[in-house]
Amino acid sequence: MSEPASQGCGHGGPDLEQEQRLHDNLQKIRFKLLVMSGKGGVGKSTVAAYLALGLAARGYSVGLMDVDLHGPSIPRMLGLKGHAKVQEEAQLIEPMVTRHGLKALSVEMLMPDRESSVIWRGPLKIGVIKQFVANVDWGRLDFLVIDSPPGTGDEPLTVAQSVEGALAVVVTTPQEMALADVRKSLDFCRQLEMPVLGVVENMSGLTCPHCGQPVDLLGQGGGQAMAQRMGLDFLARIPWDSRLVAASDQGQPLDLEHDHNAAGPHYRDLVQAVLNRTAERRQGS
Repeated sequence: MSEPASQGCGHGGPDLEQEQRLHDNLQKIRFKLLVMSGKGGVGKSTVAAYLALGLAARGYSVGLMDVDLHGPSIPRMLGLKGHAKVQEEAQLIEPMVTRHGLKALSVEMLMPDRESSVIWRGPLKIGVIKQFVANVDWGRLDFLVIDSPPGTGDEPLTVAQSVEGALAVVVTTPQEMALADVRKSLDFCRQLEMPVLGVVENMSGLTCPHCGQPVDLLGQGGGQAMAQRMGLDFLARIPWDSRLVAASDQGQPLDLEHDHNAAGPHYRDLVQAVLNRTAERRQGS
């Protein structure tokens, strides 16, 4: 999907009407959680999807916004096919809704051909992300979980600067290679004065399906130790779970709220930690 030549978001001066809609919509969302990572391949989208599903399973009103414009994966992970409805006259986009009641939106849901590539420069990407908040009928939400691409580029920068009150959930794997990059993400949050809700250590060991013994696939404890050194909350340690890979490929997410194997209890720990930390912030505000 190539960039339009003269029209579209991000060109020209600020759209004051859009900015007002963006502000008004954000007022209807209690907590905005930006799930980010320093590098790719750490399972960030999986964490974002199952965090959103876990919150929805506990009765909260939740939206999941995929701003990974070049490599969207949320629709396929959730098994959402077809396209989001667009109300042309009202310039309003309706998010798709999963059977779990989770509202979700991704650029892939708006493309005529889901296999098309997105070839956009920064200004257009910035405008589209703003549209995802301003022109989408999210309604009133307890949580909006935002899945961003890895690194500190246009997408997380736009969220940090445009989504007032956003809180970062930083995902890493235990090994030093990932931790070195995630420290850059934490510096990004510091420079933009975006609070960090906490750190998630993903792919933290696994349980052998044959003998039941723990295996240090990528090591364990690196993310937790880093969080402690930097004075950040550690939200959860999530082990590798091959079932999640198969579930994502099939578009049939697991019901981890009632699952007692492998990653299930650890994802429930993550959901509870997020609920605890956000409740503390609400009480302290």
